[in-house]
Amino acid sequence: TLFVVERFYFQPKFKKQGGIKPNDVRHNQYLFTERNITKYLSLKVVWPKSLQRPAMERTPVIYCMVPHGVAPFGITAYPIWSKLWNDQTCHWTCAPVLLKLPIISYFLKEVGYIPAKSKHILNTLTKKGDNVGLVLDGIAGMFHHGKDEVATLKARKGIVKIALRAGAPLIPVYGFGHTAMYTVVVDPFGILEWLSLTLQASLTPFFGRWGWFLGPPRRVPVTVCLGQPIKCPQIDEPTKEQVDEYHQQLLNSYQELFETHKHACGLGQKTLKFV
Repeated sequence: TLFVVERFYFQPKFKKQGGIKPNDVRHNQYLFTERNITKYLSLKVVWPKSLQRPAMERTPVIYCMVPHGVAPFGITAYPIWSKLWNDQTCHWTCAPVLLKLPIISYFLKEVGYIPAKSKHILNTLTKKGDNVGLVLDGIAGMFHHGKDEVATLKARKGIVKIALRAGAPLIPVYGFGHTAMYTVVVDPFGILEWLSLTLQASLTPFFGRWGWFLGPPRRVPVTVCLGQPIKCPQIDEPTKEQVDEYHQQLLNSYQELFETHKHACGLGQKTLKFV
């Protein structure tokens, strides 16, 4: 099915736009399918004055999106992350296994995806001088759907260490609407979550629009809000205390970001919890 869709639907569309150009990530990020996703979800992007040009023009940054939900569609307006706040191409991360799958891996690589590994992230920031984007709560963020918004961030300190080693600002990003697009079936024993985390691949049953099993997302508005950047000094070997300090700053910035925008995004009755 993937082959037929790619061969007879995607390729003709790409040819009309000049086609996919090998090694030209900035060009390839203008995929028409992603533009249609942003329209379908009425995607809006909100950011503070502290990110307005020229604040981040001379440094690569790390965009840290939460929550993952079933699919973090808020990141799919790829050119925004590469052009709006600075001119460095943004490379989003994904599970390494996705970059080994036929057809899917081809498109992911052509729009700039890199493995979610510290080596690749650090090289992108320091050697290429490009931005990096990641969905910080990862697969664990797919299993938290309920009364409150939940972000699996308490133990996510590795990205802070990378930011300190690279001297790159951390920018918290919250995708309001990510958890409303699908209904996730969570087993009470946590077996599916454990398997997913172990295999680094989602084993999550879910229902989308019209109650369709594994179907398209509900058409809910998604608002992507960026918070105050956490400016990290360049430290070759940061200590545990330094990592903890900037990790706490990141959590505080997420909390402020959520409280600032939750009423405008229809989540005024909810709170953000870190696990």
